[in-house]
Amino acid sequence: MTSERRLAILRFAFWAAVVLAFTMAVIPQPPQLPGAPSDKIQHIAAFVVLGGLATFAYPRTSPVYLGTGLSLFGAFIELVQYIPALHRDSDPIDWVADTAAAALVLIFLHWLRAKTRGNS
Repeated sequence: MTSERRLAILRFAFWAAVVLAFTMAVIPQPPQLPGAPSDKIQHIAAFVVLGGLATFAYPRTSPVYLGTGLSLFGAFIELVQYIPALHRDSDPIDWVADTAAAALVLIFLHWLRAKTRGNS
């Protein structure tokens, strides 16, 4: 598989995950997940996945830019959840969880990439 094809697949996966995360965050009655994880756990899991996918889908983009974009996306979700017709609860702490989860995975993967490049 060529690197261009791999990047195209990873970018498709990233944007599909963005659409899925947004959809699940704004539909009035999202499906119950196995094990009934708390809202914060769901936010953390979503943004860990988004951060990981973003790192591999956009390998030449600074983790700071990726983290900023993901943090803004988390804030946008919370703003949309303020719409009364959605019957969702907006919580600024969810945005903090989103930002922290994305930042931690971006930092870890950036560190791991630097470490593996240094050992080669």
